[in-house]
Amino acid sequence: MSESPTPDYRRTPAEIAADILLDIEAVHIRPQEPFTFTSGRLSPVYVDCRKIISFPRARARLMDMAVDLLGQQAGFEQFDAVAGGETAGIPFAAWIAERLGLPMLYIRKKPKGFGRNARIEGALAPGQRVLLVEDLATDGGSKLSFIDAVREAEGEIAHCLVVFHYGNFPQSTQSLADRGVALHGLCTWWDVLAAAERRGVAAADIDQVRLFLNDPDGWAASLPSSTA
Repeated sequence: MSESPTPDYRRTPAEIAADILLDIEAVHIRPQEPFTFTSGRLSPVYVDCRKIISFPRARARLMDMAVDLLGQQAGFEQFDAVAGGETAGIPFAAWIAERLGLPMLYIRKKPKGFGRNARIEGALAPGQRVLLVEDLATDGGSKLSFIDAVREAEGEIAHCLVVFHYGNFPQSTQSLADRGVALHGLCTWWDVLAAAERRGVAAADIDQVRLFLNDPDGWAASLPSSTA
């Protein structure tokens, strides 16, 4: 049986975000049938942040907390524009841009191949400081292409915001840091795992997720060959 909800004033933003993701069933825990990422990596867990767009109250709370987080970790006057990465980051960038009162852009994964052949849609002036917004970060690889696109267009970029950060791939923050970009996330799998445990998710499943978080490659290697 799950615990009674704890009032927001007694919870951290990460705990609130984790509970919201569980409430809207954006979190999936399935160690018996692992998920396969686009990189080919196997995982007992998957989070679908796209579901947030269908829950107005949940997304409003998350976006309000994201703006507060940016103020604390980056500063309130650090950005001239907000850019969403195609496609999942676009709605989140729109909501953040509205709250910050800033222009919004979006960045294509590849040039569209006709017309201006642009990667960045919207008006980006040279020297403008851009906040990159995405739904989540795993190993950070997809963010690097978006960062390159901004800099190729003579924009400046030093911060990336995500709703959810896997939190168990050190290279995700390091690869961005090597490009001079700080990663900001509302919550990680560690936060969601703690919330799931409070809600009474099966202990065996919790243990499998914890093994994965501590050693993703080792967890995948331990799977039966029929599963892996």
